[in-house]
Amino acid sequence: MSSSDPKARADLTTGTLYAVRGESDWLYYGQVTAEKNVAFFARRDRTVASPDEILSSPIMAVVSVSRPSIGRALRSGHWKKLGRFALPEVLHQPTLRVQWPPASFKVIVWSGGTRQFETTPDDPAIQDAEVIAAWDAEHHIPQRLTADFGAEAAEWHVGGPVWRERRVREEYARRFPDQPGHRLPQGWVASSAGEQKLR
Repeated sequence: MSSSDPKARADLTTGTLYAVRGESDWLYYGQVTAEKNVAFFARRDRTVASPDEILSSPIMAVVSVSRPSIGRALRSGHWKKLGRFALPEVLHQPTLRVQWPPASFKVIVWSGGTRQFETTPDDPAIQDAEVIAAWDAEHHIPQRLTADFGAEAAEWHVGGPVWRERRVREEYARRFPDQPGHRLPQGWVASSAGEQKLR
């Protein structure tokens, strides 16, 4: 990856492809979707791969990344713009997003900017859906990519998809039993999906 670029600005034009420095100096790749999210590919390298190699990789996660933080990451050299390319076919479909208020046992499912239905977080149909949040490109995304890629132990507090966010909330409740804000709501169904190494 190149050194810092003090004049770089975030580009959220559909198809913009970025190389992203993750933990342990792994390079990951993200492409801006039509919904202005960043789709990260299930691929990592020690040196930047070709766009063809990147874009032929499966999608690992579609994440909302804070635009100002992308600009900071570009200026610091943690992200690098690789150009603009056609989206893979799978990214032309809207993704499910889940709005999950704190201390609530009800979630609202969105798709394409439209409210679809209300359900509970243990609903099997939404376990891989992304919980709505704005991730910081430098401070959150490296840990998030480690968790999504799944080859090494991930920090226990990294959420993302519903199944992992359920485990995070359970772990907060276990670690901080005296904190009312971390108590699980009545009717909580313990998670069992998505076994993953944690640190």
